[in-house]
Formats: sequence, C-alpha cells, structure tokens
Amino acid sequence: MIPILAVAIAYLVGSIPFAVVVSRAMGLPDPRSFGSGNPGATNVLRSGSKAAAAITLAGDALKGWVAVWAAIRFGLSAEVVAAVALAVFLGHVFPVWLRFQGGKGVATAAGVLFAIDWRVGLAVVVVWLTVVVVSRYSSLSALTAALFAPVAVYVLVGSGPILVATCAICVVLVWRHEANIRKLLRGEESRIGERKAST
Repeated sequence: MIPILAVAIAYLVGSIPFAVVVSRAMGLPDPRSFGSGNPGATNVLRSGSKAAAAITLAGDALKGWVAVWAAIRFGLSAEVVAAVALAVFLGHVFPVWLRFQGGKGVATAAGVLFAIDWRVGLAVVVVWLTVVVVSRYSSLSALTAALFAPVAVYVLVGSGPILVATCAICVVLVWRHEANIRKLLRGEESRIGERKAST
C-alpha cells in the first residue's frame, strides 16, 4: 500500500498548476488563454511578469524535487523512487485539476533530477542554460537537456529503475515538444523575448 500511496501523492503534487495559481494570485491573465496556451513558466513570462514566471518555475521544479526527495528520505526502494519520479512528472503534464491538459514538464523534470542526484541536475541545467543563451530557443534548450539527461543519469547514477524512469521522462518531453520540433525545422519557432508565440 505504501508504494501505491507514494505514487498517488506524487501524481497529485505534480498536478498542482503553479502557472495558473501564480497568475491568478498576481492578477495576470490565465496562461492558457494566450501565447502557446501552455500552463508553464515560459508562457507565464509572455504575460510580461518576470516575477510570476520565476515563481512558477520555482514551484514547478520544487514539486518534482520534494516528491522524489521524500521518497528517498523515507527509504523507499529504487523501483518506488523511480515510479514516484515518473508520477510527479506525469502529474504536471497530465494534471487532474486541469482536465489532464498540463505543461510540458521541463522544470518539474529538472526538480526530479536534482533530487535523484544534484550532480545530474546541475549538469542538465548547465546544458539547458548553454543552449538557451546561445540560441534563445526555449524549446531547443529543453529538448537538448532532455536528451542529455539519461546520459548524465547513466554516468553519475548508473543503470536501473532510475535510468528507466529518466528515459521515460525524456520520451514524454520530446513528444510534448513535437510542434516545436516542426517549427524549429521550418525556422518558424519564436525566440525568447519575441512577441510571436510558439506552442
């Protein structure tokens, strides 16, 4: 029962829609009503509030970190920790509170990786920052970091359930960026700071 409860709680925690909650609390428009329509930090930034975007980013990352950290702290098996990591991520992508229409999960995935091993999280964030600074494409940086994550986990943590969960998260992240990939290939993807919205 404990593993099932841990996974269920992780999913519900992941489902907390910080983009919507923060926007509403700060009197901003619902992030689902403009731009890409994605309830995530990047779209909140398009509202013009850097503070709201930063809070959203922190909240989305923190929920991923807390869920996995708690599973490790309570001494749950590697298999359960891996299931919790995947559950909290899927909670963000398919939140019950938003009729399963959630964000892309980049920040939550980062929080999960930091909880698994801070070195993995740091390595992935460095890759993300490098690509975003050079290209100014949020989607390209997210995709590059997602593809790098399993490599970092394998090198720094090893094979096993955690690597399997990381690979699953990577696959979902790439799938969620399918429209962005098509735009990147056509040269139509908008860069950070541009008014034109991307999905």
